[in-house]
Amino acid sequence: MELLRVEIEKPEELNVIIGQSHFIKTVEDVHEALVQSAPGIKFGLAFNEASQDRLVRKSGTDAGLVELAVKNALRVGAGHFLIIVLGEGFYPINVMPALRTVPELVGLFAATANPVSLLVAEEGDQRAVLGVFDGLKPLGVEGPEDEAKRLGFLRMIGYKLGG
Repeated sequence: MELLRVEIEKPEELNVIIGQSHFIKTVEDVHEALVQSAPGIKFGLAFNEASQDRLVRKSGTDAGLVELAVKNALRVGAGHFLIIVLGEGFYPINVMPALRTVPELVGLFAATANPVSLLVAEEGDQRAVLGVFDGLKPLGVEGPEDEAKRLGFLRMIGYKLGG
């Protein structure tokens, strides 16, 4: 068995959601969940079919983002792998509740704008995602000023109320 570190290629400002699903119907259901959860959303998604034709199935509302999702799905190469690339100004927090209602989704590995790579195992004709490298190591522990800054930011963008 060979272990590989596969970097997800994306512009720094874009978020990706990475997961695993189990059925060809995934592409349509995920597409519908995304467009219903965020009006005007720009995204591309790709899903690696794991049997029969073994194609990368794709969809989205932006051709460039679909192309980027497909490129990453091919790089990872794991069966039943799913990647969603969200357009600028769209965030996982806005679509995760809808994605969690999609019956075909087995699990979600990451939802991030950070640099991200996957630990992938390869054996013969199979690949599996074993883990996710999401962002960088911590540099310290949050202090009172850091906490105030975090809480202020969340209130400024409307995710928390009050003071």
